[in-house]
Amino acid sequence: MAVGAAVAQAFGRFTYGVLLPAIRDDLGISNTVAGSLGTVNVGAYLLGTIMVALATSRFRLLQVTKVGFMFSIVGLFLAAVASGAWMIGISLFLTGIGGAFIWIPAPVLAADAMAPERRRLAIALMGSGIGTGIVFSGQLSAFVRATYGDASWRLVYQVQTGIAIVVVAATFAFIGHQQDRPKPTGVGLGGFSTLRRMRGWLPLTFAYASFGFMYLLVIAFLTTKLEDDNGWSGSRAALAFTLVGVAVIFGGPAFIEAASRFGTRNSLMLAFTLWSALALVVIPGWTVPTLVAAAGLGCTFAGIPGLITVYVVENTTIETYGPSYSAATLAFGVAQMLSPQVGGLIADLTGSFTPIFLLSAAFALTGTLAAHRLPAT
Repeated sequence: MAVGAAVAQAFGRFTYGVLLPAIRDDLGISNTVAGSLGTVNVGAYLLGTIMVALATSRFRLLQVTKVGFMFSIVGLFLAAVASGAWMIGISLFLTGIGGAFIWIPAPVLAADAMAPERRRLAIALMGSGIGTGIVFSGQLSAFVRATYGDASWRLVYQVQTGIAIVVVAATFAFIGHQQDRPKPTGVGLGGFSTLRRMRGWLPLTFAYASFGFMYLLVIAFLTTKLEDDNGWSGSRAALAFTLVGVAVIFGGPAFIEAASRFGTRNSLMLAFTLWSALALVVIPGWTVPTLVAAAGLGCTFAGIPGLITVYVVENTTIETYGPSYSAATLAFGVAQMLSPQVGGLIADLTGSFTPIFLLSAAFALTGTLAAHRLPAT
């Protein structure tokens, strides 16, 4: 399931960010158009969360996940053969749908396979899977661009499509999950009727929305900022992106352990505040501080959704988890749908990516305030 999460998120979403300079220059599109393509992906993810809220109230979680893999694999294939921005848009739309169908059920599928005392670790390892995929994508992208030039960016998606086919085959062959067929119930729009029965649902949803807006402003534009604003080479910028991915591998388990010791609320407050500080450190583009900050951003990038997922899993049942998490993810999806579009527009208007990182730092502090409103225990 962790490798499946890598296909859904690292391949289907974050590869576009690390390849953005190459795609933009090869296709001759502006930052605004590039940001709009990113918006297509997260907009599709938003649509996917609504679909998942309905699907998980009628079908088993594993069935929903398998459908998601079909969306993702077709989307990756289209990116691998894309001849223009419109094909990239269709690809990102399909991988956005697939990402929601895979990611939302994945944590509880993994947690249910473990003993109760190890379920938090299982959830954390979902984020580690994404981190591993980001590391692979970053290094593969750097190698391909350095060896064959920017116009060869499709080769990255071709390799990822091949990996996705293997993962899909393994999932269909070996992954199982015991669950009674859900009985259709009234989940409300996007599952909000179910979510509202969970304690602390409002501050948690607001915190998740803050995360959705703040993280893509950094992750989607990190390599482009370092290359355009700070004069970094493509390989050095890819190294920063790779460090984000390496840190994601360990960030989820680290923050889950922190939650066990200090509580979910305090750990979420720490993660949001840390993100705000690290986003500011990246702005000058100094090599060592930027690379250290990239690692820290990776840790918090994994930690925040991991902590939110743990909170939902521990405060819902197997029947209410899907609609509840989908509803919370719906708010997250709305925020992240706006994020790349706003970021690309700001970059075109100002000629710099610095305001984007300042905006991310500010929104992270709203997440800190929201996390403070969660129940203390």
